[in-house]
Amino acid sequence: MPAAQNPPPQARQNRRQRVTSFWQRVTDGFRVDELWGQFKSEAKAGYVLYSGDVDWQPIEQERSRFKRARLSAWALFQAMLMKLSPARRVLLLVAVITVLVNPDIRLGRGAGEADFGLGWIGIIILFVLLALELGDRVTMKRDLEIAREIQQWLVPSAPPKVPGMDIAFATRPQNTVAGDYYDAFLRPDSATAPKPPSLLVVVADVAGKSVPAALLMATFQSGLRTLSATPASLDEIVTGVDRYARAHSLEGRRFTTAFLAEIDPQTREMRYVNAGHNDPILRRASGQIERLSSGGPPFGLPLFTDHEIAYAAGSVQLQPGDLLFIFTDGVAEAVNEAGEEFGEARIISSISVVPTESAAGILERVMSDVNSFVGYARQHDDITALVLRIVA
Repeated sequence: MPAAQNPPPQARQNRRQRVTSFWQRVTDGFRVDELWGQFKSEAKAGYVLYSGDVDWQPIEQERSRFKRARLSAWALFQAMLMKLSPARRVLLLVAVITVLVNPDIRLGRGAGEADFGLGWIGIIILFVLLALELGDRVTMKRDLEIAREIQQWLVPSAPPKVPGMDIAFATRPQNTVAGDYYDAFLRPDSATAPKPPSLLVVVADVAGKSVPAALLMATFQSGLRTLSATPASLDEIVTGVDRYARAHSLEGRRFTTAFLAEIDPQTREMRYVNAGHNDPILRRASGQIERLSSGGPPFGLPLFTDHEIAYAAGSVQLQPGDLLFIFTDGVAEAVNEAGEEFGEARIISSISVVPTESAAGILERVMSDVNSFVGYARQHDDITALVLRIVA
């Protein structure tokens, strides 16, 4: 019998390239240790999702460790089962029973009799269920991608060009769409005398996440842009935005925190209102840190009197070398695998390293510091930040 011939070197090289290419597509370029870290993070997030539907009190009262483990596994399985549609629940139960029991069927008679296990049928059903769930996820992801494109139209793709100012912004949704909003645009001055248009800067955060928050973010953007196109003052814009947010806040359950600032490009005077938002950080050229807190409660809260909420506007004079860092709570509250928050102290440290760096460079370093701190921990909130530097 002739010996098997080894494939030529070129064929072996092509095979290795195909295997390498396939592995890179499957792993998306991640190293093995990164894949393990990502898997642990996703497994932890999945456990949190299902364990929230479990009544742990009777399970924890069991003295036997083995029985507690069995009851916990059964409770988590039921929680997972109830996330499926009724038809898929039945299919999953049939698949699990078939795999575990692996019943035999007997074919033939006498010497030709044979037994066949049916566990493979359960495996096929599991693959069918996986394909159905993946199909639903792909469809939903496609719809969310369209929603994300629409949402990106509502925020600027590039900062406005304002002499003497350097502006940069970035956002990272927890899911495909976000409830965070940022904007920076020039608006007509309310005075009758001809003056350069003022710069309006805003960062906002709608309570909640994903699609519901994104829809309300769109209404917030619409109301703000409409009011800003009129000769209204900053105080009138804030009052109108609060009224608009209250009409769409589902009785206060979907309130919005926001920081709005109007800057005179000539004098560099900035008037601002902080509506329940994280206090922005103003780093002076000298290195001194100031926090901008004047304002009032979040937009959209229910009124308990006949009078609308009066927001107190603050005022600061910006000087060359000053830096304004506005952020949502997703930055400060980014959590690592140990459950520690990034915190505002780390933000201040990040923006103070190179005072003369560009706004884009400072923002990139903050986002990089957040990434390094978080590691493989899953993002639990939208992350948005805006940097404004006075360069001359």
